[in-house]
Amino acid sequence: MASAKGTKRPLRTIYTVLAVVSLLSFGFVLFKPQLNYLDFEEAHVISATSNLQSYVQGPPTQRFRDNLRNDTKYITSWISAGWTNDVMTYGNLIYLALITERIPIIAKFIPSHVDSSAPPFAFGEVFDIPRLSQAIGSPVIEWHEVKDSESEVLDDLGCWSVWQSVQEDPHPRGSPSLNWLGLAAITDISWTKTPDWVKLTPPGVPGDNDKHASYWSLATLGFPQTRSDNLELTNLPSPQHQVSLPPDDHLLCFDYLYYVGVQNAWEWEADYSPVWRFVGQHMHWNASLERLADQHARRAMNVPADRPTPPYISIHIRHGDFNRYCDGIPLDQCFASLPVIARRVAEVQEELRIQKGIEVTQVIMTSDERDPEWWSGVRAMGWTWVDYARERTEEIYGKWYPVFIDAVIQSNGAGFVGTHGSTMTTLAHRRVESWHGGPTRVVKWGSPNADDH
Repeated sequence: MASAKGTKRPLRTIYTVLAVVSLLSFGFVLFKPQLNYLDFEEAHVISATSNLQSYVQGPPTQRFRDNLRNDTKYITSWISAGWTNDVMTYGNLIYLALITERIPIIAKFIPSHVDSSAPPFAFGEVFDIPRLSQAIGSPVIEWHEVKDSESEVLDDLGCWSVWQSVQEDPHPRGSPSLNWLGLAAITDISWTKTPDWVKLTPPGVPGDNDKHASYWSLATLGFPQTRSDNLELTNLPSPQHQVSLPPDDHLLCFDYLYYVGVQNAWEWEADYSPVWRFVGQHMHWNASLERLADQHARRAMNVPADRPTPPYISIHIRHGDFNRYCDGIPLDQCFASLPVIARRVAEVQEELRIQKGIEVTQVIMTSDERDPEWWSGVRAMGWTWVDYARERTEEIYGKWYPVFIDAVIQSNGAGFVGTHGSTMTTLAHRRVESWHGGPTRVVKWGSPNADDH
């Protein structure tokens, strides 16, 4: 662990343990009886967590700092990956906000893996923020609620660059989302490289090339002692304004928080994952998005209007860019075949039969595969999928929606089968297990017979 973790802080440790236990107990009491399989009722909202004026000065302002309360501390970061990874990055940000007792400010999703002509999409239009805030016992606010989205004022801000430390890159991690904040491009922020001890595995220790930072090492930079001890570090000038600023304390900010862990790298996949237990599982869908996904799923399964949505098994098969990991192996031998996937589906069906006493015959496939013959094979299996072209989903709702609807459909399966190595699969299987108590399987691939078991 990083050297900062070795500093003795007995009172802080006690307070932290108490806070974590309190959060766990609060989340357990409120959300152990999860919403039923297709119960789309709006969650009850505590007025305190929905009162935005308690956390900012008022309506969005031309300069973000004019809207921050003097008695409140905040934290923010940005995204620059695929949408699922961006969801995980925001989960990491919110968890870091909890352990630093700050309010997270969330920027809009940007269309990195969606058509670049798609506009940014608000976090709160995808996820139920009041329900999330209620579950974690802390407010979550969005950048467009703090600063006027139409503002042309460029704000100066000093931030920490984690990327330079963990990735050994001479430059901070850029993000197009900064353009939509009025903070302009990366050149308008004065960056300070975080100390090397923020790495999850400290330099010189075996495994120190894991490229992840430690949550708690980063958290210490949000408290007076460690921050003051590191203010002598070089602040890169913001090229547009040529201003060199120390990392801000009122609004603690980091360039990129995807590669962060408490004990190990890639912790979203671990059963003990703190960020999943205290944040991720409470990131439920916005009710209107969930209803829209249900409508698409019902039409895909040809469910009559007077019948409830039946339980189904959701599948996520990722091919697309994964072909680069096949190392010359023919794709039909590298990727798992449909019969191999069907074997996993049968295992999930059997587990549902034994554990829940239900016979689930409906199966919905989601995939980025483009080969029509492959989809014909899916049909031959007796499975179905959402035909977004026939639904005119992008035309009616926008280019983001096929991605969102796929994710919701995956998460609402009574059981789930996914693709090894895909973060979209990681979140889907965690949601199915946590929200619905459903069985899940992950299909291995990469070589012939990779999923034999």
